[in-house]
Amino acid sequence: MPEAAHTTRRELARDLKVSHAGAIVVGTIIGSGIFLVPAEMMQAVGSAQMVYLAWVVGGLLSMFGALTYSELAAMKPEAGGEYVYMRDGYGPLGGFLYAWTYFVIAKPGSLASIVTGFVRILSNLGALQFLGETRADGWHPTVPGQAVAIAAIVLISFINYIGVKKAGEFQLFFTILKVALILAIVGLGFAYARGSFSNFTSHYDFATGGIAGFMAALLASLWAYDGWNLVTTVSAEIRDPQRSLPRALIAGVATVALLYVLVNAAVQYVIPADLIARSTSPGLDAIRWAGQGVLTIVLIAMALSMLATLNGSTMTGARIPFAVARDGYFFNALATVHERFRTPSISIAVQAALAIVLLLFAGSFRQLFSLTLFAEWLFYMLVTSTVFIFRRREPNAPRPYRVWGYPVVPALFIAASAVLLYYTFIASVTNSLLGMLVILAGVPVYMGFRKMRAL
Repeated sequence: MPEAAHTTRRELARDLKVSHAGAIVVGTIIGSGIFLVPAEMMQAVGSAQMVYLAWVVGGLLSMFGALTYSELAAMKPEAGGEYVYMRDGYGPLGGFLYAWTYFVIAKPGSLASIVTGFVRILSNLGALQFLGETRADGWHPTVPGQAVAIAAIVLISFINYIGVKKAGEFQLFFTILKVALILAIVGLGFAYARGSFSNFTSHYDFATGGIAGFMAALLASLWAYDGWNLVTTVSAEIRDPQRSLPRALIAGVATVALLYVLVNAAVQYVIPADLIARSTSPGLDAIRWAGQGVLTIVLIAMALSMLATLNGSTMTGARIPFAVARDGYFFNALATVHERFRTPSISIAVQAALAIVLLLFAGSFRQLFSLTLFAEWLFYMLVTSTVFIFRRREPNAPRPYRVWGYPVVPALFIAASAVLLYYTFIASVTNSLLGMLVILAGVPVYMGFRKMRAL
């Protein structure tokens, strides 16, 4: 365990209940992806059966990861989550490189992507079309759209700044709204009078097909499931984390998997395979029959539900630079705990600033975010492998939860991560190599902070 940077220090408030933790898992995973990826998946595999297989395999892999992380989280319930597991498993450098990649590009890129999705949903409302415009390279927010996106980042960051309990209650409320919205879409889909179960046997003839097509569909499903791991970063603020974290992870991933399967079923009941593949938003197209009034209500609810994704991502992201700084390997100010609110206040503010800068000045921020896709799966694989390191190195350490199916379940997740790393790499060699350069750029930074720490 790294030596504390200060002998006496203010601690974060342990105000989150298991319901808040579960809401972080569900609310952070479910973004706009579920309404978009059915088209991408159909383009890849060409049939409802193969789309479902990709959803099921993606759900199982995510559950295997969640089961493994449950043991790690219950064993080491500290702020920083994956950073802590990397630090204790592979040493301070391994932990720092994870945190560096996450802090510099992955989290700012994620926040920028989320608020852009939020603004894009709002721009579908007739009176708010001025928030965005379609250019040759795709949809972009206008200056007013950027202002709305920045306002959303500032608002959610402020809520997190003034207390983790307030952020947790916000997360719970808007996650419930999000689940209700999805169930409403499912109900509307199956209420369509011209829907047909024969659509489940339809095909899209121009699909990629084969192993490459299935892997593309699987990557799309895993992108939609992504985010289940983030709740571990707020371990130090969850009550009874040894019991609450495994419950939140396992129940949260299972809930999301069920909701995703239901949405996909509703979409396919309304729309045949070839139209799904050509749709820009299959989830919305499945309910257009209900009229513009219903569609407007759904769009507003979708936009509001995106705030749960933004809040969960903001809450969990700020704890990683906070944890690294507490260990003495990053700027000391980032380790500040607010005297009144007992939140990582400086870390939250800096994270918001980085996201805003990326949103304003990196017009191709989606490309920047894609640089971390290879690194993300690399760290998923490495973090999961620490369960083997700790089992061997610390066989008698307290383990309030032990991963079911050990060693097969974590080994399967690691093997799947390796396969996905390969397909991610060959799908975008340039971005994958640049992602690796981002990681390696952290080595000299780490060396500099290590020297400062030794003084």
